[in-house]
This record gives sequence, C-alpha cells and structure tokens, in this order.
Amino acid sequence: MAEFTVYPAIDMRGGKCVRLLQGDYDKETVYGDSPFEMAKAFAEKGARWIHMVDLDGAKAKKRVNHEDVVRAAQELDASIQIGGGIRTEADITYYLERGVDRVILGSVALQNPEFAKDMLAKYGSQIAIGLDARDGYVAVNGWLETSEVTAEALGQEMASYGAKVFIFTDIAKDGMLSGPNVEAIAALAKATGKEVIASGGVSTMEDLHVLRDRASEGIGGAIVGKAIYTDQINVEEAIQEVDG
Repeated sequence: MAEFTVYPAIDMRGGKCVRLLQGDYDKETVYGDSPFEMAKAFAEKGARWIHMVDLDGAKAKKRVNHEDVVRAAQELDASIQIGGGIRTEADITYYLERGVDRVILGSVALQNPEFAKDMLAKYGSQIAIGLDARDGYVAVNGWLETSEVTAEALGQEMASYGAKVFIFTDIAKDGMLSGPNVEAIAALAKATGKEVIASGGVSTMEDLHVLRDRASEGIGGAIVGKAIYTDQINVEEAIQEVDG
C-alpha cells in the first residue's frame, strides 16, 4: 500500500498554540502556551512529521512565529513543514537553511505564479503548494478573499511547474470536525497526478482510515488539528494505526 503520513498540526498565534474556526480570527481557542513544547510532545508520541502554521504570518504576509518552528526543526526527531507568511525567497531559505524540511506556499501561488514556478524549479519537493478552497475555488490571504480560480486548475498549473506535494483544505470543513471532503481531495490528486495531503475536517479514526484506504489514489496523508486537542483522536494511536 502507498505511504500515508499523519501530520499533527500546530497553529501559532501570539506565540501560543491556537485553533481558529473556519479560519476566523475572532473564533480562537488557545490550546497551549508553547508551540515548541507541543511539537516536542507530538515527536515523543512518534510523529514523523509535524505541520506548523504561522497564523500571524499569514495575516501580516511575513514571518512572525518563526522561532518555535526553527527550534522544533533543530531539536526534535521529526520533520517539520511550515506555512503562513512565506512570500519571498528569503522566507523560504530562512526556514530551509535552519533545518525545516518543507515550506508551504499558499496565497502567493495564485497571486504570483511566476514566483512559485521559480521556487519550485529551485527547491523542488522542499516546497508544498497549499490550496485552500471554498466551494472549489481557491481562497487567499488567510481565507479572507475567494478567487475565481478552481483548486484543480491551480493545482494542474503548479504541477506543470514541478510541484510534487499539495495540501488541500476545504474551508467549510476546517475546525468543524465534520469529516474531510474525501472526493475533492481524491479529485485533486487525480487532476494533478501528484500527492495530496488532506487538511480540514478530520475528526475520527474512521476519517483517517477512509483517507488511508485511498492512499493508492494519491492521498498521501492527513493533517489533524482540532480533533487531537479535543481528545477525539489520540495522536499516538493514530500514528500507530494509519501512519506509514
């Protein structure tokens, strides 16, 4: 069976671990005071990868909560991927030179495709393209704006530039614990011919098994956030059962 990875998620805002409901900055729950300590706990429970998001960075369009990310990359026995506020090559090299394994380009892929093309040519699989969709259309700038471009169309364009990994978020599912949009994830994998990591809506072990069962279709993993923090998914159990 194809490889599948569980990515415990750490969303950072104001130096703390938080979760937003559907990306709404006014609907925040704080789950921990130290993103690094949270990452350390995940690594100790067997996580091979940890997904970190700089929410302040996404809004400010520049790096804000980078210190915890770098510390996690340098001190933990887990691979780190980071998204949020990465808009320049300097941002990309800042992270990669300090041990981060993968950086995520989100809004900038739509707003400056030439830049994304150049970065993919230069850094290859160290770059993931984050496609956040609302009703199938790509949303940008911390989900504050929805474009007129479909996730599949942008995905195909980025795949033609060399993108190998996509992270797909269905905004309607994010933080709602209502199950992932499996068909949309599989459709993106089929359209691009590349690996797609599911994000948003994973709330039970059953959700993870459903995604895992379709790994051969290109679904390469799942990002799990709120369900871990609300104890609906035991991260250790999830890693043991479906990761690998």
